[in-house]
Amino acid sequence: MQKEQIETTNINHAGIKKHFNRWKLTPERAVIELIANGFDAKATEVRISTSEEFLGTTSVQIIDNGLGIDPDKKLEHFSCFNDSQKVGDDDTQGAHGRGRLAFHLLCANADWYSRCGCKDTKISISSDDLQHYSMLSLLPEQQKHSVVANGRGTCVELTNFTTNLPDDETLLCILQNEFGWRLALNDKLKLYLNNTEVSVPINESRFESIDIDEIPFTVNFFRWKTKPGTENSKNYFVNSDGRVTYSENNSFNRKSQFYLSVYIQSPWVDRFDKNGGSLSFDELDVPLATPSSPIFKSLKTKIFDISRDIYTGFLRQQVESQLDRYEQQGYFPTYKNLSQHDAEWRHTNVRTVIKEIWLVEPSIFNNLGAKQAKVMISLLDKLLVSNENDSLLEVLESVVELDEHRLHQLAEQLNKTTLENIVSTIEVLQRRETVVRKLEELMINNYKDVLETPHLQGIIEANTWLFGEQYSMIGAEEDDFQKTAHNLRQHIKEIDVLAEDDFEQQDLDDGLTIEGVRRQVDLFLARKTKQFDSFGKPYFKCTIIEIKKPSVSLNTKHLRQLEDYAGIIARHPGFSVPNMRFELILVGRKVSNDDMGIPRALKSCEVHNEPGIVFKEERIKGYVKTWSSIKSEFELTNSYLLENLKTRRDTFEHMGSSELVVDLQQVC
Repeated sequence: MQKEQIETTNINHAGIKKHFNRWKLTPERAVIELIANGFDAKATEVRISTSEEFLGTTSVQIIDNGLGIDPDKKLEHFSCFNDSQKVGDDDTQGAHGRGRLAFHLLCANADWYSRCGCKDTKISISSDDLQHYSMLSLLPEQQKHSVVANGRGTCVELTNFTTNLPDDETLLCILQNEFGWRLALNDKLKLYLNNTEVSVPINESRFESIDIDEIPFTVNFFRWKTKPGTENSKNYFVNSDGRVTYSENNSFNRKSQFYLSVYIQSPWVDRFDKNGGSLSFDELDVPLATPSSPIFKSLKTKIFDISRDIYTGFLRQQVESQLDRYEQQGYFPTYKNLSQHDAEWRHTNVRTVIKEIWLVEPSIFNNLGAKQAKVMISLLDKLLVSNENDSLLEVLESVVELDEHRLHQLAEQLNKTTLENIVSTIEVLQRRETVVRKLEELMINNYKDVLETPHLQGIIEANTWLFGEQYSMIGAEEDDFQKTAHNLRQHIKEIDVLAEDDFEQQDLDDGLTIEGVRRQVDLFLARKTKQFDSFGKPYFKCTIIEIKKPSVSLNTKHLRQLEDYAGIIARHPGFSVPNMRFELILVGRKVSNDDMGIPRALKSCEVHNEPGIVFKEERIKGYVKTWSSIKSEFELTNSYLLENLKTRRDTFEHMGSSELVVDLQQVC
């Protein structure tokens, strides 16, 4: 054994320690750096062995089969701090002249036992004097058995621990994240922790064969679930020995939760010169292999296109998952006042547009709080059904840098949204016209056959828009209000009594029987919904619809009953509060030809400019409508669209009453 030599680094102890302040919370970085040094020394296998006692970690060995430490180049290996031969070498992973001294974060002493060629060496450093190190030449029999077994390489031994390492399971995960990208790059590389092999972490991989000017390239894409340690998303050019000849950051490093490593292999890569200075006069016909060559640029373009496709697929999954979470947490509008058809369309529409915007610029929605997300979704929902939905694209263009591809994609979606809105409106209108005409056939031409028809209640509930667009969705049945309103109805004198003047003589002559009419029922619908007045103050809008038996002709008696009902409601303690407003609608097949009361009431209320209104008080309004007037109101309101759409006028004379009833129960 030769005499021990004491050597000095080019920076003092305090200066060295300052460089490691950022690692104080992650002292296991010391082990990571020593492993990286092993792989950087061309090792194909690195083994970590830890020893534990009751109080924690007592020692650690990091053994590699790399090239070892050449004692004749000590100035390059140990005397220089923050300076290294590794600088500019794309195949290295260590901290470039710093990592070997990180041990002081964990323990007091570090010893390097190394064999380089036929030279055996021991280097020792103490944590209380990082500036100096001792170097000792060893006889072969003094060398560590693990180094001798490998024939070359280094064994780093850490002792006198001041900080414990994480448990094996945690440390294994850390090593996977730090070295998984390198293990995936070269399947000949092996890493073990206490005889457990460190595997490539969870990822989604994609294999592509690419030809550029008849030169074949094998390209592997790895999308990692978690960030691969300190490594960025990169493109690695890997030679046939599994070593990186060139690497560069790709365009996806600032994409949230997206981590992509791309490995490119080809005989072309084996002669790659990243400095672009190689000339081969013997192989003038061989395509240039440099970062400035046309082949390199074409290859990068194809790799970028595939990478973008992978990112788009990942982002779609992320966005769908996030939108599902928004659904579960109730961020989307509920559309309580819309029909089921309209509500479903609005919901699908705003969700689709949010998804497309998210794909264009994820930062708009990433990390939004609950309130901000709800406001953003509600604003977009309102804008999309307004006349200003085209301005959404202008707003986004002014605040987000959109490439041509994304801009075209978003514009297509907004155009599609507008078209879908138009198509949806047309479909609803066509369906409603069909309902009106079928209802006309049922209530006017087949009224004598409509006897015991409880299904009529379902027809009315499915088509409340018949009485005006404001009633298109007046809510689900509220038992308390329905029962109370119906009970008050029973206080109306002779409300269910049938008299001879309730029928037209012509109907009786045509075969209508009083007994048949008695089997028919009056339909009653009462709903309560929350509304807002012009000043933004909330109130309850209470809608009560009574539909007389199909065979009954409306007359003054029924008008008086409607007025009596309004009076009872006005006096009822539960209904007399100022924030409740009532609309009472009486519907019949026709108004009696001999009646004067209803026409007079309609005439006197023309000043209110509301179809069918017969009286109006402070909180209560009354309406009388017939199926013919309902049909006329619908046609007048939608005359322009109906005329231009030229909806095919089907006839329904061939349909029986039961078939008409079933069809009419479908919600528009």
